[in-house]
Amino acid sequence: MSAALSVLVPDHQRRSVDELRDRLDLSSGDRASKKSAYWIMLVLAAVIAISGVVSDSTATVIGAMIVAPLSIPILGIGLGVTSHDSRLVLRSAGLLTAGVVVVVALGYVFTLLLPDATDVLTNSQVTGRTSPTLMDLTAALATGVVASLALTRRDVGDVLPGVAVAISLVPPLGVVGVCLGSDAPGLAVGAFILFVSNVVALVLTAMIVLTLAGYHRKPKTTGRHQWRAYAIVASALVAVAVPMTINSMTSLWSAQIADAASGWMGQVPGAQVADVTLHGSTATVFVLGPAELPPLGDLQESVDALVPWHPRVVLVHVVGDRTTSAP
Repeated sequence: MSAALSVLVPDHQRRSVDELRDRLDLSSGDRASKKSAYWIMLVLAAVIAISGVVSDSTATVIGAMIVAPLSIPILGIGLGVTSHDSRLVLRSAGLLTAGVVVVVALGYVFTLLLPDATDVLTNSQVTGRTSPTLMDLTAALATGVVASLALTRRDVGDVLPGVAVAISLVPPLGVVGVCLGSDAPGLAVGAFILFVSNVVALVLTAMIVLTLAGYHRKPKTTGRHQWRAYAIVASALVAVAVPMTINSMTSLWSAQIADAASGWMGQVPGAQVADVTLHGSTATVFVLGPAELPPLGDLQESVDALVPWHPRVVLVHVVGDRTTSAP
């Protein structure tokens, strides 16, 4: 175990518990400066992220990810649980909750000022964050490990900007506010699940890495409290994994339905599948092609063979063809 520990966090690169606490506990040391920096950076990150979401600008959203300080209270929760410091856990959780409320509220207010808020719901910054999949959770877990190592080791601190980009925290909250302001609560729930999954992944991986790295402090009372904390975080991870698994399967089935629709149209000249959406008991297939298409019942049979609950196929048929100008 000692050999593995020396590889994970070498002694000459290891930060002390006091150093970690100074970085993550905004109520220690120069409290006023720490808290003012946290709130200034968070509000500015929220404004940048929401502006990027509304304008569908990926570069702007990435800038907000780098600025955002929300990982501080999240990692603080992990350190507090590992070191059995309930006060640090409560302070960090309170700071995180307040930050969530501020970012969502700003997104909501921004949307109310837009002339046509519903247009925002069609851009890639929103749609890309309202249906999280298991790959998002996998990325969050891996990023949490990197963030924890960067926290404990002095020689890898320069990777933190990359961690901030990978663990996207503020943009999903901005999307939550935008969706609520656009009267789309279902999409807001999807974006919030993405945020919660990232938070849970960060907390869980921080607890594991900090424990393996030797920062664990045995409690004065029974060890049941430690295992209870791990059980709670693991249960939260399973809870967010369920809808993400459903989204992953939905994406897979949608792709299979698109392939089935392409095969169904067969040799129809100029016909093509534009999009497929699968929501509950309805599979909507968007097709561009000539007026005459094969019987819809044939496509329904193919979909029934693919999707276990046999969703009803709805065909949105745009009659026409693509043309290009002469070179």
